[in-house]
Amino acid sequence: MLTAEANERLTRVGPGTPMGDLMRRYWIPVRPLVELKEEEVMPIRILGEDLVLFITKKGDLGLIGERCPHRMTLMKYGFPDEDGLRCCYHGWMFAPDGQCIDTPLESPTNKLKDQVKIGSYPVQEMGGLVWTYMGPQPVPLLPPWDLFVMPNAIRQIGISHLACNWLQCHENTGDPAHSVYLHGYNFKYILEKKGELEERTKDRQMSTLHSRIDMGRGIESLYAHETQYGMEKGINYSKALGADKDRQSRHSTVIFPFFTQTGGPGQVRQEFQIRVPIDDTNTYHIAYGCYMGLGGVEAGEQESVPYYDIPIYDEDGSPIWDFVLAQDSHAWVGQGDIMDRTVEHLGRTDLPIVFMRRQFEEQMLIVEDGGDPKNVFRDSSSMPDLIHGGIWDESNSSVTGAGGAVSSFRSAYHKGYGIDDADRYGPAMPEIIDLMQRIDDHLTADEV
Repeated sequence: MLTAEANERLTRVGPGTPMGDLMRRYWIPVRPLVELKEEEVMPIRILGEDLVLFITKKGDLGLIGERCPHRMTLMKYGFPDEDGLRCCYHGWMFAPDGQCIDTPLESPTNKLKDQVKIGSYPVQEMGGLVWTYMGPQPVPLLPPWDLFVMPNAIRQIGISHLACNWLQCHENTGDPAHSVYLHGYNFKYILEKKGELEERTKDRQMSTLHSRIDMGRGIESLYAHETQYGMEKGINYSKALGADKDRQSRHSTVIFPFFTQTGGPGQVRQEFQIRVPIDDTNTYHIAYGCYMGLGGVEAGEQESVPYYDIPIYDEDGSPIWDFVLAQDSHAWVGQGDIMDRTVEHLGRTDLPIVFMRRQFEEQMLIVEDGGDPKNVFRDSSSMPDLIHGGIWDESNSSVTGAGGAVSSFRSAYHKGYGIDDADRYGPAMPEIIDLMQRIDDHLTADEV
């Protein structure tokens, strides 16, 4: 349970708020590059600010304020030129850095354009996403987190617009035990009602439903602790309490401030879930899928990283419940626009959530004191080409997913189990299914 003041500090992201000031210290992914190339000019809202993202005719990226400083019309109606974005009203053109570089209806000798500039933020591309930095100078480095830059991989980007505060989406990653019911017993109930339980769970090892239910057997305690780039958390199991043996199971990696990484070393499917605050009551959720070629199997080349929308309601407006991310999304939205943490009642399985909230508070205080929070990188000479956000060790059996390249539903899309998650909507699924089949064939041939 939090005080109302503490809840406000953690959830509000507008300019001048403690969490908003913290978020503005990071590069934030705002749209897939392919989508921007299709649209050319896009209105976006990030951290409570209305902005216009564009790409010039020669391919430069820009992010500027929403209104032309001439007569204040909306720049989202502008059109791209070689060197910038032109306002639809009088043709004033603004470069990606916001500087006015042409006022075509003014006198050629008029220097008005030199005195006019629109607000702007720097943008870069990485991993098929467009990123922006909205904080104070100097601009930090854009860190090369592994899934965005690892070679020999197929990628696709799933997008959801969720009508709730970003934190209730992100606190999900501090709650490993929710899988038992939300993705286990609840999933079973949904499939029973649809008459699909037997067909969708015929292979017990590959069925996510059964493995999630099994997660609830023998829980002794949960743990959480800080790591170099975020936090580590998971579940301690006891054989005396019904587990198969005494063991520790690490849950998904948390990369500060709002990344969750699922998968693991030696696994085909890796994913970042990124909870980008649109404003206080809306979240731009990115499911960034990365599918690795393993054991000498080539993943294949991609000219660009495709994107897709992840539906959580069907054509009739009824909620979709039969895949994992939809189940999560409905649970998050179901907590309200901004969850009221003054009335919650936490239990033993919420220990990592408490840890996460304390970590956010610690990092907000660092910013308030004028310091750099966790994961702000400034030294280019020491920046590696690739950063693993968590432990990347195939010999560590506590890493979620470790234990074989084809060992769970997320490595068995070629066996029909892609239907259990949002990936099923992705445009790269035919290539991903082919990759998983080729890896399975390769491993089978090695065993003969």
